[in-house]
Amino acid sequence: MTKQIETRIDELGNLESLASEVIQRCLRLGASAAEVGANIDQGLSVNVRMGTVETLEFTRDRGFGVTVYVGQRKGSASTADLKPESLDLTINKALAIARYAEADPDAGLADKALMASAFDDLDLFHPAGLDADLAFELGRRCETAGLEHDARITNSEGAQISSGQSLSVYANSHGFVGAERSSRQSFSASFIAGAGELMQRDYWYDSARAIGDITAPEEIGRIAAERTVRRLNPRQLATQNARVLYAPELARGLFGHLLSAVSGGSLYRRASFLLDHVGQQIFPKFVHLYERPRIRRALGSANFDGEGVATREQDLVLDGVLQRYVLGSYSARKLKLATTANAGGVHNLIVAPGTLDFGQMLKALDTGLLVTELMGQGVSTITGDYSRGAAGFWVEGGEIAYPVEEITVAGNLKDMFASIEAIGNDVDMRGNIRAGSVLLPSMMIAGAE
Repeated sequence: MTKQIETRIDELGNLESLASEVIQRCLRLGASAAEVGANIDQGLSVNVRMGTVETLEFTRDRGFGVTVYVGQRKGSASTADLKPESLDLTINKALAIARYAEADPDAGLADKALMASAFDDLDLFHPAGLDADLAFELGRRCETAGLEHDARITNSEGAQISSGQSLSVYANSHGFVGAERSSRQSFSASFIAGAGELMQRDYWYDSARAIGDITAPEEIGRIAAERTVRRLNPRQLATQNARVLYAPELARGLFGHLLSAVSGGSLYRRASFLLDHVGQQIFPKFVHLYERPRIRRALGSANFDGEGVATREQDLVLDGVLQRYVLGSYSARKLKLATTANAGGVHNLIVAPGTLDFGQMLKALDTGLLVTELMGQGVSTITGDYSRGAAGFWVEGGEIAYPVEEITVAGNLKDMFASIEAIGNDVDMRGNIRAGSVLLPSMMIAGAE
């Protein structure tokens, strides 16, 4: 494994040198500015089903993208071939596109003064050293634990073990060169309970930078099986307004819709229900959302954004008030604002947790719907209208009463954000948005007529 890591480090240095060289070639050929994004990714994925390997996939991909500016005209081209002749052809294609493109007064690199100059050790690179045999053994243990957990588990959709690592370089003609090494490991399992038309399925997973930080495969299998069995014998609900609790893994999606609405692209196109809302109250006063881009080992950590701008800690919502938008340099210029170091998205958006654990959140729900699955894409960033297929559990007196399915939950995101009653401390750490469960006082539930 040591040799593998050392080879990867050497490749990173080669990518940095190549990116800098290509930038200089672009300038010599007439570009007034240029930027390069390059990456090498490799991974292993094994899916184990009913004790045998169903799929085994090794991947190794690379990409090299070149963007040039000729004045305010922009051209981009990419290649997976790093031979000199291929890179020359890519540069020439980008320049040809730029010379024929329409000038855009907002095009260009991010400001030089904003480039990252300090690079913290974010501890993102933890190659797992997995080979196919070890990955199969982990998957077998995961699936076996689920199949043996309950006699009502009748089939398996498989346990998947995935391990990947990535090298990436961003460079531009400001003289900035930023390089990152990262890894990601994940375990997942999915089972079927019951038979015929009464069958139900569910799953569980975990993901982290280092394999030692992931829940044990046996535990993943057990949780997936437990969740599957809980869904047996579901009922439908009558159409009604009811209190709703979003489980943590789904609650983060609500805040993902917020990010879409406050992102630069939606705003300068005037396609957002939160247009011109900076400084306005959009959540209750207890809600605090903030970005912490340099948490060690976190899945969303980075020293710089997609344009080389230094990332920084910053609030998005404080005391329920929207503090800023989510902008890269292009969208910022379109809006006559400054970049927020979010080219490519946010980095570890944290929804400040409340004091209640999941059990206490159920008690606070009292009687209503616990949502554990969402389907469909019925969300409008323009109007905030929200309507999605759902499944979960009906809760009575703070206790889960029975599973429900074939329902739709609907509302308007603006109203939903403003009415949040509580946010749990049961934070889901498995993504770029960290959020606990979210309790809403009322949503329309469309069910059986």
